[in-house]
Amino acid sequence: MNLATAFAASVEKRPDKIALYWGESEFSYAKLFAQSCALAAELTGKFGVKPGDRVALWVKNCPEFVTSVFGILSAGGVVVPINNFLKPAEVSYIVNDAGANVLITDAELAAHSDTLKAARPALEILRVEEFPALNPSSNLHSPSSCSEKDLAAMLYTSGTTGHPKGAMLTHGNFLHNVASCVVALKVREDDRVVVALPQFHSFMFTVGTLLPVLCGGGILLLKTLHPFKSVLEEIARHHGTILPAVPSFYRAVLAVPEFSRLPLRLCISGGAPLPVEVFNEFTLKFPFPLREGYGPTESSPVATVNPIYGINKPGSIGKPIPNVELSIRDEAGQELPIGEICIRGGNVMRGYWNQPEETAKVLRDGWLYTGDVGYCDTDGYYYITDRKKDMLLVNGNNVYPREIEEVIYQFPGIKETAVIGVPDARRGERPVAFVIAAEGQAVEEKALLQFVRGKLADYKVPKRVVFVSALPRNAMGKILKTELRKQTVQ
Repeated sequence: MNLATAFAASVEKRPDKIALYWGESEFSYAKLFAQSCALAAELTGKFGVKPGDRVALWVKNCPEFVTSVFGILSAGGVVVPINNFLKPAEVSYIVNDAGANVLITDAELAAHSDTLKAARPALEILRVEEFPALNPSSNLHSPSSCSEKDLAAMLYTSGTTGHPKGAMLTHGNFLHNVASCVVALKVREDDRVVVALPQFHSFMFTVGTLLPVLCGGGILLLKTLHPFKSVLEEIARHHGTILPAVPSFYRAVLAVPEFSRLPLRLCISGGAPLPVEVFNEFTLKFPFPLREGYGPTESSPVATVNPIYGINKPGSIGKPIPNVELSIRDEAGQELPIGEICIRGGNVMRGYWNQPEETAKVLRDGWLYTGDVGYCDTDGYYYITDRKKDMLLVNGNNVYPREIEEVIYQFPGIKETAVIGVPDARRGERPVAFVIAAEGQAVEEKALLQFVRGKLADYKVPKRVVFVSALPRNAMGKILKTELRKQTVQ
């Protein structure tokens, strides 16, 4: 079994069912399969793609992303999705690092073809607008005979420090993660997953693409998030039932009462910590559940989620999904009450592409060391206190920015906040809070700091508050604290 044969089996059961909605266009399982087969034949025949060859995929959200994924997999290739917000030099690095000689892109991004080919002369470029036409009389391309141990995709990490690394994920990794998600999220064949986030991201690659089509559901691919009214109309018209999104999205919908009338049965938050205040307000306003989950790219990516039915704990990333284990450990591998969150299971990557030293740092004794610091309560629910690299050391005391952020969110008039550490001659480090005030609200630094001081130890109180109109983010909406640190905050 591999992803291509699993898709073929899903198509065989329901060829005429709609698999993907895109505005006014609808794509049946049979149509998506035929398109992916035609692309696979083109990749192997015209472009010479062989099993194990990496094929880069650099497109904005579109139905052809799905066609490309299964077309590449059917040809035995390895999918290398690339962030469509990256600049040509950044794309060139990934294409060269992956050793990809074929790049699938769209007409707009193809404007950078000369730059990309100058960096890699062997690179051949195929635009989605030039995909092969379907010939009803031709035989469908037979899916590759890859095994579960073979590579299916290389998903490049965001690379907050240095160059991004390619996480090598196998067919078995994804099949394992999809099967676990089906159970954890109670996925049904009548579910339609709303894809509002970038398809290249690991969260959407698995939950927004593989999960719905392999279990017989549907993909509702949104063309735009603006205006928000059109998003509501699309979800209502096509009866979207599962909405995976990031915390900033759920913060935004709090001001949209019409959101409560959508046919959703489940909202999932991932990609960044969900503030407790956002969860509480969402729960009060809307009739469907919001559940926080967690998982790094290296675990395909889902590792935990709060139970859909049963106890949900605000601030927690939930419990491990079926057939996945979590553990809290130190650098030596000893279990601790609080420490680095480690993951073990069939969803964990093979390693980083051509980076054995980096692989050895995170894969040890069968465990994936995530770089996230946290703990597990007596009920088996896990909590992330912060990223290991974001933790501050103030007068020898560990300080977790998220703890400070959660308190700041409780202060009236706060729209968003991010806390970082800055060097301090006497204390080693001191926290600094970046704050966005809610529209029409005036927040005073002195009053805010006094509020925080009443709830946290003095050494945890920010040295100062920096009021800003926006926070730097990556393509998934995650706040880039590395960029904040570059700003003058001394």
